[in-house]
Amino acid sequence: MSPGPPSSKGQARLGPLRPSPLVEQATQRLRDQIADGSWPVGTKLPGETTLARELGVGRSTVREALRALAGAGLVQARQGAGVFVIATEPDEDWPARLRRASVADVYEIRMMLEVRAAELAAERRTDTDLTALAAALAAALAARDTAFAGPAIEPFIDADIALHTAVVAAAHNPILADLFAEFVPVLRDGLLDLVTLVDVRTSDTAHGRAAHAALIEAIRTGAPEAAGQIIKTELTQTLAALLQGR
Repeated sequence: MSPGPPSSKGQARLGPLRPSPLVEQATQRLRDQIADGSWPVGTKLPGETTLARELGVGRSTVREALRALAGAGLVQARQGAGVFVIATEPDEDWPARLRRASVADVYEIRMMLEVRAAELAAERRTDTDLTALAAALAAALAARDTAFAGPAIEPFIDADIALHTAVVAAAHNPILADLFAEFVPVLRDGLLDLVTLVDVRTSDTAHGRAAHAALIEAIRTGAPEAAGQIIKTELTQTLAALLQGR
């Protein structure tokens, strides 16, 4: 048997809401009640009429708020029974999980994605891909030559990511490309951290000319094992440099 609604004392803390935006306010107020334990997991929420009265809003506003809470994985409507609390913390979306992930975790997954992407690129690249890869390599090398602490650092990072993105694109797997795109903001932050640890003008730790040129050549000549090994070595060195400074 599910526990009943919270005590009248707990419900009284809701209080009427200020005008607009009512749905957002109602959602947040109900979420707060769930988070602070006023409505534990398994609890049946009061009906829409009761909630509307206590919040000082219409039933349609309450209904939209409950939909938002359901979308966040906090409550679940059970036909003929009511709305029940099923979690006290909202589901985190994928970008949010990536943002709070450790750099080591992100780079381990990046390595899995990019090693396989490089191997597939060496097997599937087209003439159009080779043209794009050559252009991306030239841009990355030019950006590296002019990189220094200051305004040129971010273009350097962006050019490096664009080169890696071109490699992933040459694998011709849309799911792989979509996954890599999700990683890009976190990767960019990690590489910006890296340039505070490594002198990008003199170090080949993560962005060496030879490594990038060899990668594109392995893809051009159709050597998947070589392409995968090159990218694995590069990312392993990048991760080591990032971890060294933390």
